[in-house]
Formats: sequence, C-alpha cells, structure tokens
Amino acid sequence: MGELSAGQPLVQAALTRQDAQMKHWLAALGATMLMQLVASFMGQSLPVIAPLIMASTGLAPERVGNLSSLTALATVLYLMIGGVFLSRMGPVRMLQLGTAMAVTALLVASLGQAWAIFLAAFMLGLGYGPTPPAGSRMLAATAPPAHRSLIFSIKQAGAPAGGALAGLIAAPVALAYGWPAALMLAFGVGVAAILVIQPLRPAFDAERNRAQLLRLSDIFSPRAISAPLASFKQNPALKRVTALSVSFAICQGCLFSFTVTWLVEKRGFDLVLAGSVFAVMQFAGVVARILLGWVADRTGNALANLVAQGFVAGGAILALALLPADAGFWPLALICAITGFFGASWNGISLAEVARLAPPGKVADATAGSTIFVFLGYVAGPSIFATLVSFTGSWTLPQILTAAQLLLASALVGLGLRTPRQGGAFP
Repeated sequence: MGELSAGQPLVQAALTRQDAQMKHWLAALGATMLMQLVASFMGQSLPVIAPLIMASTGLAPERVGNLSSLTALATVLYLMIGGVFLSRMGPVRMLQLGTAMAVTALLVASLGQAWAIFLAAFMLGLGYGPTPPAGSRMLAATAPPAHRSLIFSIKQAGAPAGGALAGLIAAPVALAYGWPAALMLAFGVGVAAILVIQPLRPAFDAERNRAQLLRLSDIFSPRAISAPLASFKQNPALKRVTALSVSFAICQGCLFSFTVTWLVEKRGFDLVLAGSVFAVMQFAGVVARILLGWVADRTGNALANLVAQGFVAGGAILALALLPADAGFWPLALICAITGFFGASWNGISLAEVARLAPPGKVADATAGSTIFVFLGYVAGPSIFATLVSFTGSWTLPQILTAAQLLLASALVGLGLRTPRQGGAFP
C-alpha cells in the first residue's frame, strides 16, 4: 500500500500531462476546423450566387469557372511565397490575416462591377492560402499519430460544411435581399472568426521565428519559393499522393463551381432549390470526410482508400452527366449526394498522408508543396470546363471528361500500388 501511495503523484502527473495534451490538440482542431469552415463559406458564396452576379454584370454564366480558377491561382501564389510569413507570424496569426484578406475581398465584390468581381476572386484565393499549411502545422504538432487521418479529415470537413451553409444561407439571402447582402453576411462571419481564435495565439504562435525578415528579397528568394517543392525530392512517395489529389481537385473544382449554375441554366431549378441540392452535395462531403478518415486510420493504407474513392466518385460524376433531363429531383439529388460523399472527401486523408510522409520539421513546406499542385488542378479544371461549354454549347461533354480523368488517374495510381518500391516509401 505504501508503494502504491508513493506512486500516486507520478500517476497523477501523467494523467495531468495527458489531459493537457488532449486539450491542446482539441483546441487546435477546433480552431482549424472553424477557420476552414469560414474560409469555405466565404469562398463558396461566390459560385452559389453566381447566376445573380453574372446576370448583373453582363458576364456569361459559365464564366464562373474563370472566377474559381482565378481564386485557385491566387492560392497557388500564396503557397509559393507564404512560408516566410507563416514562419514569422505563426499559424494562428496567418489564419487571421488570411481571413482579413477574404473579408476585404467581399467588400470589393459588393461594388458590383465586373473588374471588382474578378479582383475579389483573386483576393479570396490569397486569403484562403494560409489555411492548409497553417492548419497542418497546428495539427501535425498536436494530433495523436494513431488518429491523424481522422483528425485531419474532421478539420477538412469544415470545407464542405462551409459550402453547404453557403448553399442554404447565401442563396436565399441573395434572392430575398440582393446578392450584395449575401456577401455582407459572409463578411460578418469572417470578422467574427478572426476575433474568436485570438485567445489561442499565445499558445500556438509561441514558436514563431521573430528573427524572420519580411523583405521582398526574403519573400521572393529562390530558396523560399523552392522550399515547398524540395520535400518531393526527399520523399518521392509524396508525388503519388499529390498526383491523385490533383485529379480529385479537378473534379471538386468543377463540381463546386458549376453545380448551381448548371442546375439553374440546364435543369430549370430556381436559385434556392439549386442551392439546396448544392448543400446536399456538401453535407454528404462533411459526413464522408469524417467517416472515410476513420476508415483510412483503421486500414492503415490511405492511398489505397483514395484510389477506391476515385473509382466511385468518377462513376458518380459520369452518372450525373448522363442522367436524363426528365429524371426528376430525387434521383438527381441522390447522385449529387453520392458524388459529394466520394468526390469531396479526399482532402483530409490526403493532407494527413502528406504530413506523415513529410521530412522531419517540414510538414508546412510539404503541405504547401502538395497543395500548390492541388490548386493548379483547381485552376485548370474549371477553366477548361468553362472553355468547353463555351465552344461546344454542351455541359455533358465536360462532365464526362471530368469523370474520365479521375477514373484514369485512379487506375494508374492503383496499378502503381501493386509495384514494389525501394525503401518502403509507400504505405
């Protein structure tokens, strides 16, 4: 009994440390998921109310794809040069600054001019840029390794959740009060999020590098720009994860950019009903990101899981493209839900795998590097889709090609999984 009593302080101290660690990663998860949700809500508000914006500015409906591509291109720009800012400011401050850029973009968009809409799309992309590397840095440092895919997927569930809220809230507000009112609602949400995460800054920004300079020569130095891509040379396994993620990004970019406009222009839906279908697609992605992230942890082979998802998502997009015009609301909504479940739930698994494969101390750089290529997929997909619609007058052909490239990428990566690799680089 004496020995047990003497050991009680040690047991109590261990429990206290465990409790503190749990609170730390729960706080990181809560903050990163919130900012992911808010960033998505602000960013997806534009394509959700795009039919009204395009009509008021005299732009063709399919030009919404160019707006989405411009947003993704700006994110790529941030990811190439943003490492020095993250090092200097810390992840919480960068999440705040990114959100501040996004809310400013919404003010610019509310001017209602075509040039302002395009400028706002670019600014939204810059504002979103800190979200992946800052979030990964916080979670990689705190999340229990055995549950990493699940935790990253829960964080990434904020993206479709934000998109779903945009479909359910922004569309009715825009229809009732005008589309600038919907943008001002998103503006208020962004400002509130900046204030909410401020108390976390002392804990999570404590290790920021105060000596890091922010001169132009530091920001645009070859070393800083190449740092996100250098990790690919250190671990080639990152290339395969990223390649499949790019293919998913092309699909997701097209789905999120064009679903509402396609439903309004080609299926005769009103904006609120189209927004509801969009929300169904997004909510399915929320559920799937959590569920499939848990499955990836259980199977221990995240990339094989992503390959399987790619086949199902490609088939669902193909079914959506070939669905007869008279099929009715519920079959269309069901296929959209399946498409969102499998086609918009890859992000967290991908980010967790990138964090696992990243060289020691290079999680933020590896995440930025992988995300650069992913967002190039977001750039290319919607722009090519919009160009095909303009030149052919068909929405079906671009949808079929979107599905086909994901099916092909899944097949190629799946075949690669059967080939032994030296050094055990792949899971």
